[in-house]
Order: sequence, then structure tokens, then C-alpha cells
Amino acid sequence: MNILIALIPALGWGFMPIITGKVGGSPVNQMFGIGAGATIVGLISYLVTQPSVSAQAFWFSVLCGALWTIGQIGQFISFKRIGVSGTVPLSTVFQLVGNSIIGMLIFGDWAGVQSKIIGIIALAIVVVGALLTSVTDSSSGKKMEAKDAAFLLCTTVGFWIYSSFPNIPIVKAESSTGIFLPEMLGILLGAIIYALFTDKDSFKQKQQYQNIIAGIAWGIAAFAYIFSAKANGNTSAFIWTQLNVVIGTFGGIFVLHERKSRHELTFTILGIVLIVIGSVATSFA
Repeated sequence: MNILIALIPALGWGFMPIITGKVGGSPVNQMFGIGAGATIVGLISYLVTQPSVSAQAFWFSVLCGALWTIGQIGQFISFKRIGVSGTVPLSTVFQLVGNSIIGMLIFGDWAGVQSKIIGIIALAIVVVGALLTSVTDSSSGKKMEAKDAAFLLCTTVGFWIYSSFPNIPIVKAESSTGIFLPEMLGILLGAIIYALFTDKDSFKQKQQYQNIIAGIAWGIAAFAYIFSAKANGNTSAFIWTQLNVVIGTFGGIFVLHERKSRHELTFTILGIVLIVIGSVATSFA
């Protein structure tokens, strides 16, 4: 049952970039859609479960949700720069490596020398897989440059905070459903602030609201992730979510029709296989 719960975020987060890609719009439109849709899920979950949460945990959850938007904004901008199929694998690696290190150093994951060795080897496999997916040639529609990778890495800090969030002492003892709504409100708050500072006219654009569909899919996945992190542990729960790389990458290629030469597609498939193998292998650490 725990594994089934862990797979729900992989599905929701895997389909989210495909939905936003089909709907279209700017990163501002897409970010607002995620925030609004996720908040709708949060409100429904609150009304159904009627949870309680302390004031301290409430505001901490709002803060974590707002900081999460940093990572998602970075993804949406990267979707425009290097495509969904280029962004998802690289973002997956940045998140997996960072969160595994956080889990090991702060939350006590991978205890013992053998576990650390297995974990490090698994992460190395994931990194090699990411390098393979980034292989490009002259026929490619979008090129990945060092500055694109650096930008994505810097914004991934928001995702690191979000993934560690369920196991932080301030909220760990709280009801999972209790901390969910304030976190979604934080995401909406972050999205609104981003829109106000970058494109106030976005609130008049229809894509701003059409992207709420993607936000609902993301919100359902996020709700499941909170339960998964508590049931499976921070690192294992996160690892399973990263299987969304398969859906996101191939969705970008075959659904959004992002250009890949035969040479690039071959390396992308091989890279995805290694990323999945490495991700699953870390669960044995």
C-alpha cells in the first residue's frame, strides 16, 4: 500500500508539465494555475477531513509552500528554454542528489557504511543518466547551455525545502491533512507575488485560469506525497516520485512534439533507463 501511495505523486507530477505545455501561456500563467489548482485541492481536503493544526505549523507550512514556488518557476522558465523533455531529467537529478544528501546529513537516512556506498553508487548512475539525456546535436530544436543548467540548479533549492518539509520537527507531529492546506495557500501566495512583480496583466489572460487543471493534478499528487513521506521516509518517498521523469520526458517528446533527432532520442532513452535504475537503487541504501 505504501508503494501505491508513493506512485501517485509520480503520476500527477509527471502529467503536470504535459498539461501546462498543451494549455500554453507564460511561466506566470502556469505558476498561477498550479497555485490556484493546488489550493482548490487543499480546500476540498480540509472540508472533508476537518483537520487541526497549530498556529506555528500553519505559518511554517505557508512559508515552505511559498519557497517551493522558486523551484517550480525555475522549471517553467526552463520548459520554455530547453523544453520539457530537456528540463525534467536534469531537474530530477538535481532534486534527487540534493534531497538524498539532505536526508543523509539531516534526517539520518542511509545509516551505516554499506548504505552510504550503495546510495552514492546509485546517485552516480543517476548523474550519468542525466548527462546522456542532455546530449544534443545540430538538428535539435532547443539547445541546453551551461547557463540553463546553472539556472535550474539554483532554483531547485525550492524543491529541496518542499521535499524535506514533512520530516521537519515543527510539522512532523502535525496532522498530514492539517499542514496541507496552509502549504497550498503558500504556493498560491508565491504565485501571486511572482505575477504581481513580473506581469500584472497576466490576470486578464485566459491561460492564467486554464492552467488550473494542471494545478489540480499537481495538488492531488502533493497531497499523496505528504502521506508517502511519513509512511516511507523522506528519501524513499522522494525517490519514487522521481519516476515522473519517464512520463514527463516522453510526454514532452511524443505529446508536445519537442524535436529530438534519432541520435538524441537514443541517448535520452538510455539516460532515462539509468535514472530510473539509479533512483530505485537508492531505496535499497
